Amino acid sequence: MSDLKAAIRDRALAEGFDAVGFAPAATGAAAKAAFRAFLDQGLYGDMGWLAETAERRSDPRSLWPEARSVVVLGQNYGPEGDPLALLAEPERANVSVYARNRDYHDTVKKRLKRVARWLVAEAPCQVKVFVDTAPVLEKPLAQAGGLGWQGKHSNLLSRDWGNWLFLGEIFTDLELPPDAPEVDHCGSCRRCLDACPTAAFPAPYRLDATRCISYLTIEHKGPIPREFRVAIGNRIYGCDDCLAVCPWNKFAAATAEAAFQPRAALQAPLLAELAALDDAGFRAFFSGSPIKRIGRNRFLRNVLIAIGNSAEPALLASLRPHLEDPAALVRGAAAWAFRRLATPEAAAAEAARALARETEPAVRAEWTEPLEP
Repeated sequence: MSDLKAAIRDRALAEGFDAVGFAPAATGAAAKAAFRAFLDQGLYGDMGWLAETAERRSDPRSLWPEARSVVVLGQNYGPEGDPLALLAEPERANVSVYARNRDYHDTVKKRLKRVARWLVAEAPCQVKVFVDTAPVLEKPLAQAGGLGWQGKHSNLLSRDWGNWLFLGEIFTDLELPPDAPEVDHCGSCRRCLDACPTAAFPAPYRLDATRCISYLTIEHKGPIPREFRVAIGNRIYGCDDCLAVCPWNKFAAATAEAAFQPRAALQAPLLAELAALDDAGFRAFFSGSPIKRIGRNRFLRNVLIAIGNSAEPALLASLRPHLEDPAALVRGAAAWAFRRLATPEAAAAEAARALARETEPAVRAEWTEPLEP
């Protein structure tokens, strides 16, 4: 089996993966306990599918009883420059590194399938492939397979690639000797915890998703809670702060994968131009992008929050049309942003006009509740 492992590793690297490991088809007791505590404490917010699939997610053999081994694969998506540099340009939108081009699921899954087909031909067996949309606790599997360890920010960390690895798995009924698991190398460092703008880490290795900017701008379906809006800044999709500050990134390299290179249009997009997208324009602009899945309304909610944080009154013109948007989610974000940028007199006059026609309580509250300092 050691020869087969070497052949699998060589094939996966030849297909474009950057890291390959082998793990048992099992989840360790510590990982199971941490996941159960996360669910029991309600830290998953709107992501009810995590609780609904808890049993299958907690044990690879609950997902597929025939599984015996897992080939864990990683692909580097490291950025060329500082992913946080754009935070200093409030009139522009900051998009998480992983979403600046095409949806990585497509690229990774195609490569997984090619490796899996080769494996079935090489050593007749059964296989199943998964990317992170499946109910798999992939980071504990990656640690068990030696790819890295879950850092204090709960993401996978690699000594070779820093934070920047997309993960995929090939489950098989073959009994492949596992690699040595990786151990924790975070030490006393807490840069990721201290960097979080919304204090989303109640303790090292514990994430409260309901406070996380990635969750709030991607998974959360309603209005973003007021207490987090200012801290969001110009982050319109995801957040890289805890990843970007990790000292292990000094060993990382920029990705050579063309599909993960940032699109020019998403390197430093102007908020005003994004706010002008109608539904058809949104779908066309983000075709093939993971951003498309949150839909136009949530996307505009995020853009309008960023405009409200810009301190640029010139952006009032770009948000004004959304004060009468058909979607209450968009109207509410536009109202908040308008009050942040307009003079007190202009805000009061617009509030009077809006309240005369607005029937949605949540939107009315955006015109009347005190603004955050």
